[in-house]
Amino acid sequence: MPGRADGRTILIMSTEYRALLPGSLLAEPDPDAGGVARRTPRDWVVDVLVFVLAVGVALAMAAIGYEEGVDPGRNTLDLLLGLLSCGALWLRRRWPVGVALALSAVGVYAATSIGAAVVGYFTVAVHRRFAVAAAVGAIGFAGGFLFPLLRPEWDSSPLWVDLAWSAFATLLILAWGMFVRARRQLVISLRDRAHRAEAEQQLRVAQARQLERARIAREMHDVLAHRISLLSLHAGALEFRPDAPPDEVARAAGVIRESAHQALQELREVIGVLRDDPADEAPDRPQPTLADLPGLIDESRLAGMRVRLDRQVDDLAAVPAGVGRNAYRIVQEGLTNARKHAYGSTVDVTLSGAAGDGLSVEVRNPWPVGVPLGPEIPGAGTGIVGLTERATLVGGRLEHGRTPSGDFRLWAWLPWPA
Repeated sequence: MPGRADGRTILIMSTEYRALLPGSLLAEPDPDAGGVARRTPRDWVVDVLVFVLAVGVALAMAAIGYEEGVDPGRNTLDLLLGLLSCGALWLRRRWPVGVALALSAVGVYAATSIGAAVVGYFTVAVHRRFAVAAAVGAIGFAGGFLFPLLRPEWDSSPLWVDLAWSAFATLLILAWGMFVRARRQLVISLRDRAHRAEAEQQLRVAQARQLERARIAREMHDVLAHRISLLSLHAGALEFRPDAPPDEVARAAGVIRESAHQALQELREVIGVLRDDPADEAPDRPQPTLADLPGLIDESRLAGMRVRLDRQVDDLAAVPAGVGRNAYRIVQEGLTNARKHAYGSTVDVTLSGAAGDGLSVEVRNPWPVGVPLGPEIPGAGTGIVGLTERATLVGGRLEHGRTPSGDFRLWAWLPWPA
């Protein structure tokens, strides 16, 4: 450190240094990051605090000089240089290395600048890499050899004692400053990693929603193609057989009306979600309906699951294809999740509702206890997101989570028009 002092000076310097430790400089902007940020209210509090402490050290050192009989003129000049050094601390955020070197030069003559020099060097140690901070500290330490030549009145102890104290203080400030720097960089790294993970999770959710929309659009394409082909078939029959019996004409007209109504229902579902997918070369297989649900249950049972189906809907085939398909997918996802996370437990599947009231689907299984018996089945963790999007798009709603009784419950309500 710049300058040379006796035991009382070192005690004052240590007190000043300890005042800086409780996070006072931890919130300063790092000049390495490019530019100097505008001072925040916390920065102003920190700057005022270190300035007042440095001025206090300067006044205390000047008082000691007067008590020790130092020449009043030289002591007054020393005090003026010390106060100027304290004022230079307001520039340390913008030019930490320059301010520290200037304070080292002033410290060759002014003992009152020791407090400001501690603050300036600590700032360099926090904001600059080790090589720069060590070089600045070495320059300040070298100034200690010149101090007794310019201010012999302060020479109250052997030179080697003062130099040893100065080296110890320099290394201590350097070590603490590098620790603060490393801690700050770690906090910034963890914060950036957390922000990046959050952004990636949001991106995955958005992609899952987009993929689910595209998949629903492909399913709607198959259904609409079927409905429109029926319309074309029956309309063509009426066109080529205008002399058909009235009952056949009425029957064909009824089929056309029903198919058109269902096609419009399906079209309302696909509006807003249809997306082009040129990468998909092969068409999807025929989409399931609620009438295929018993087959899904039997398939799960053959795979070793214990599934109980409580069917409160008399005719599964009476459920509209779009509603039944969504209910089928919800049950399928619920069984998949139970197989992944609660293997071996009993899964209860409940279907209830009627035309005009809506269709309720519930999949419930006990919350898993302990560790899995086998390796965990991998998954993207976006299945529930897709189901929520699916239910919302058709005007329904979906809930999931742990119940007060300790079960995991997946529940959805889907509109079932009368």
